[in-house]
Amino acid sequence: MRKRTIAAWGLIGTVIVAAGGFGIWLATLPSDVAASAPPVPASETAAMLEALQPRERRRPVVAVIGLNDATETTDYVVPAAILRRADVADVLMLAIGMGPVRLYPALEAAEPDASIAAFDAAHPEGADYVIVPAMSRDDDPIVLAWLRQQSSKGAIVIGVCAGAKIVGAAGLLDGKRATTHWYYLKDLLERSPTIDYVADRRFVVDGKLATTTGITASVPMMLTLIEAIAGREKAAAVARELGVDRWDARHASRAFKFSRSFATTALRNALAFWNRDEFGISFEPGIDEIALALVADAWSRTYRSKAISFAASTSAIVTAHGIRILPGRNTKDWPEDHVVSIFPDQPPMAALDRSLRAIAGRYGEDTARMVAMQLEYPRE
Repeated sequence: MRKRTIAAWGLIGTVIVAAGGFGIWLATLPSDVAASAPPVPASETAAMLEALQPRERRRPVVAVIGLNDATETTDYVVPAAILRRADVADVLMLAIGMGPVRLYPALEAAEPDASIAAFDAAHPEGADYVIVPAMSRDDDPIVLAWLRQQSSKGAIVIGVCAGAKIVGAAGLLDGKRATTHWYYLKDLLERSPTIDYVADRRFVVDGKLATTTGITASVPMMLTLIEAIAGREKAAAVARELGVDRWDARHASRAFKFSRSFATTALRNALAFWNRDEFGISFEPGIDEIALALVADAWSRTYRSKAISFAASTSAIVTAHGIRILPGRNTKDWPEDHVVSIFPDQPPMAALDRSLRAIAGRYGEDTARMVAMQLEYPRE
C-alpha cells in the first residue's frame, strides 16, 4: 500500500512539473492580434496575371499531382473542381502510381484520372500548369523529378499551401519570391534559404512559379488563374457561384500564427480523448465537391471530431465536376444527430462559413478560430 501511495504521488508530481513546464512554454507564445490586409498595387496584380498567361495553344492543360500515400483533401480536390467548373482548361488529376490517392485529414480517397507515366505518354510536351498540393512527404524523389521535368518543359508550377515545400525541395523556388502556410514557413525557409518570403500576400507569383498561403488560398489562386486564361468576366462568374466577393492577393499575415490561444485550444481538445465525435456526410452522385472538401476538412480539424463520407455503395461517387471520390463507410444510414450538412443550397464558401459557426456552437468559438487558423481562412 505504501509503495502504491508513493508511486501515485510520484505520478502527480510528474504531472505538476509537466504542467508547470507547459505553462512556462505557453507564456512565451504570442497573443492573437487583429491585423488588416494592406492593398495590393494594381501594377502587381497586372504583373501576376501577365505571368500566369498560358502558352499559345488552343486549350491549356492543367495537371494536379497527388501522392498515393496521402495528399491534403482540399488542396487536391478544390483546385481541380474550380477549374473544371470554369471549363477553361483540360484538368487532369494525377497520381504517382496506380491506385487511389489517399486523402487527409478528411474523406477517404480519390481515384485519379491517370498516373504521371500515362500523362507523360499522352502529353509529351508537358502541362501548361502543374498544381502541387500538400502531401504526406515533401521529398518523394519521383514527385521532385517530375516537377523539375514539367518546369523544364515550360509549365507554370503552383504550390498550394504546404505544397510550396515540395516545390522548394525540387529546387524550383531558389532565389524566388514565395509564400506558404504560416505553420510551415520556417521549415520552408530552412530548407530553401534563398527564397524571398513575401508577407501579406495570399498568393505570390514569380515568373513561372506561384505559391499560396494556407489551404483555402487555393480558391483566390484558381480564380486568378481563370482570369489569366479567360478574362475578368469569366472569373467573376465563377466567383459568384463559389460565393466569393474578391479574389485578389490581399492577406493579413500577422493574424495567422502559432499563438497562445491556438496552442491552448488544440491541447485542450486533444486531451478530451474520451469525447470524440464522428460526423457523417451523406455521399451521393453529383455532390458539390468544393463544399464537400471544405466542410469535411473543417470538421476534421477540431481535434474533437472527424468527418466521414458514407454511401450505400463502396464504389467511387462521381461528383458534380467529375471527380471520383471513394466513400469512407459503406452504410445507408448514420445517426441523425451526427450528420453534417454540406449545405447544398449555399455557395461553397458560404457552406464553410456555416460549418465554422456550427463548430463554434458545438465546441466553442475558440475551436472555430483554431480551425480557421489551420485553414488560413480570413473570416470576415
